[in-house]
Amino acid sequence: MKYPLCTIASFVLSLTAPLMGGVSVDGGPETDEAVFFSFDDHAIPWRNNLYVTPVTATKHPGNPVLKRGPEGAPDHGHAILYGTVLKTGDKFRMWYLGMFEVNMKSGQAPGWWRPMCYAESDDGITWTKPELGLVEFNGNKKNNICLIESEVPSLAKVNDFLSILHEPEDPDPDRRYKAVYIAHPEFKDVKGGRSGVGPDERRWGAFIAATSADGLSWKVVGDRPMNAGNERFEVSGLYKWGNFYYAPGQLMEPWSSAMDGGDTGRITLTYRSPDFDHWSDSKALSLARVGQLTSTRVKGQQGHMGMGIWNRGNVIVGLNGLWQDAPKKPEDGRYWNEGVRVDLGLVVSNNGIHFREPIADHKVIPRGEPGEWDDIAILQGHAFVNEGDKTMMWYSHWDTGGKLKNMEIGLATLRRDGFGYLSRKVPDSSAHFETAHFSATEPAKVLVNAKGLSAEAPLTIQLLDELARPIEGAVAKVTGSGTRVEVALPGGISAGKEFALRVSLPDSGEAKVYAVYVTTK
Repeated sequence: MKYPLCTIASFVLSLTAPLMGGVSVDGGPETDEAVFFSFDDHAIPWRNNLYVTPVTATKHPGNPVLKRGPEGAPDHGHAILYGTVLKTGDKFRMWYLGMFEVNMKSGQAPGWWRPMCYAESDDGITWTKPELGLVEFNGNKKNNICLIESEVPSLAKVNDFLSILHEPEDPDPDRRYKAVYIAHPEFKDVKGGRSGVGPDERRWGAFIAATSADGLSWKVVGDRPMNAGNERFEVSGLYKWGNFYYAPGQLMEPWSSAMDGGDTGRITLTYRSPDFDHWSDSKALSLARVGQLTSTRVKGQQGHMGMGIWNRGNVIVGLNGLWQDAPKKPEDGRYWNEGVRVDLGLVVSNNGIHFREPIADHKVIPRGEPGEWDDIAILQGHAFVNEGDKTMMWYSHWDTGGKLKNMEIGLATLRRDGFGYLSRKVPDSSAHFETAHFSATEPAKVLVNAKGLSAEAPLTIQLLDELARPIEGAVAKVTGSGTRVEVALPGGISAGKEFALRVSLPDSGEAKVYAVYVTTK
């Protein structure tokens, strides 16, 4: 990577600047709350007589909660959450992709444009589409299309996946919202020509970055795509981890391969940037499904469009498209992916680069049963919000037959952070786990997310020192169930030292532990 001296100077300054107070797990980035999920075997590596039960989300009975618009609307063809949902203050904010034509001829958006549309909600269920007055469409500006401006107009046309990052602490108010998306400009529109490998397609799978003060009016960063060469990189994520921004996306052969050079189908590779302006010209292999890397590849198994990301500070969780090829290709060949089925599975990362499926092929959100609105394939977004005792997740339906059937947005919920839980495997035998080590720069407290506890069947929390030895007197009993139960740990978590936690399940009952938190909030 080549950067101007001013960029290098600011990057070095960011490395040497004092960190905000918080919790760090195993030397990772500091966060005001560290989460130890039940399914995360890096955060909870030491286990005895326990197993994880993964949980499938419950779909909202009123799905789809955001429907396509009427004829003449920018989202009349479809409204899909190749996008993001955030909660800022009391408002849920959604950025999604519209399409105004219903009957496509090529299987792609008309003019390589699916407008960035915007919606708001007070509860995440009932959504409104405000008239933003920013972009002329069908002769007027009474629509919910966000404005994107660029020196090169074709770079401002979103075609596919849209990822939004909100950084209210950014000192430049015009960059507090950041976005990456896929554009499909023709090669002649892109400055710098072609320098990559792979077939010479007639359009570029271009990775575009943009910034905004309010999330509604955007400006493209630079005058060319962020990705190198003429690869068809389909960027489908954006997050900040430590000193870098990361943008994962989908690549497939001939532009990508397994470590040994073998074909894999769709896998996830990731670019990085220290400043959001200059991006690496190399990529990390971030995610491939287990069946894509076996010596004899599992037929038809692929990962679709990277991951829907939820950055929890010390860990990233998300949803991956569990793509399965059609049993046979359509006879007419018009829609090459007709018959493809996609469910949404769980992924996790502890370093911001490498992701894995903690329980292979588990469906957090499965496609619907035959005849239901989402029965063909479903799509993930960056759309996770903890609201009260629930985790809310939004997703879309994809008609892989190209008829745009029911391509709208639904909602699914879990118990708060309830993707899975730990419980005893062998009855009448002790069961416990120990977390990875962590440290805090200010006093912290411990919370647990558990079920099935009582005074007769308590959870026992023991504080361990840097050598995993029990600290005398630093032990507490948790007798009540809940999603955020504070642990009355004598002395709490003091600043500047390294600790771990030993959590022992009660000898009787059916205790379930979903997560443990160490927080300075």
